[in-house]
Amino acid sequence: MARDEEPTLVWERPEPPSRPTLSPLSRDRIVRAAIELADAEGLGAVSLRKVAAELDAGPMRLYGYLSTKDELLDLMVDTVYGEIELPADGDWRAVQRSLARSVRQAALRHEWFVDLLGGRPHLGPNALAYLEASLAALDRAFDVDTAMRASGAVHAYVMGAVRGEITERRAERATGMDERQWQMASRPYLSRMLATGRYPTLAKIMRESSDVAPDVAFDAGLDYVLDGIARLVF
Repeated sequence: MARDEEPTLVWERPEPPSRPTLSPLSRDRIVRAAIELADAEGLGAVSLRKVAAELDAGPMRLYGYLSTKDELLDLMVDTVYGEIELPADGDWRAVQRSLARSVRQAALRHEWFVDLLGGRPHLGPNALAYLEASLAALDRAFDVDTAMRASGAVHAYVMGAVRGEITERRAERATGMDERQWQMASRPYLSRMLATGRYPTLAKIMRESSDVAPDVAFDAGLDYVLDGIARLVF
C-alpha cells in the first residue's frame, strides 16, 4: 500500500460476491454467529475458527469478509449499538437518560459488550449514530467544550455502573452465591471488624442504608451526574 493511500476500513469494504454453496456466508451472518457464541460462552470463546465452525464453513472463507478478529469484534460492537434506541428529540437530560438506560439494557443482554467499550471511540455507523444523538442533545444546550466534557462524564458513569452490575452477575455464577448470600456468608467476619470501632462510617452505612433494585440505583446515580452538570453550567 502506498504511504499516502488510506487503509480501507471494514465499514467501507465491500463483501465478496455471493456464490452457490451449502453454507452461504455474509458479514451479517458471521457477526450474528459470533454474538450468539459470545452471549452463550463469553468473549473469550469467540475466534474465527469457532465462528466458522458454527456456520459450517472453513475459517479461511471468513477472511473474504473480514481481515482480523479485531474487525469481527468491531462489527459485533456496532451491531449491539444498533439495538440502542435513539431518541428523535428532547431536552439534553431526557436524551442522556434515555441513551444511558438503553446502553445498560444492551449490556445486560450482551455482557461482553461492556468489555469492549472504553478507549478510542468506535467508528461503525451505529456507534456514530449513537454518539451523534448524544452530542446533538448536549450541543443544543451547551457550548462545544462543555458538551464534550458533559458527554464524557455521563459515559464514565454509565460504563462504571454497568461494569459493576455485570461483575456482580459474573461473581454470582462463579461462586454460586447471589449478593445477599455472599453478604450473609461474610457477615460474621465484617461484624468482628466493625466491632473494633475503626470503621464507624462504614458501620453506620451498613446499619442505616436501604437496599434498592439495580435499575433504581442506576437511575439515582445517573440523576446525580445530570444534576451536577446542570448546577455547574446553569
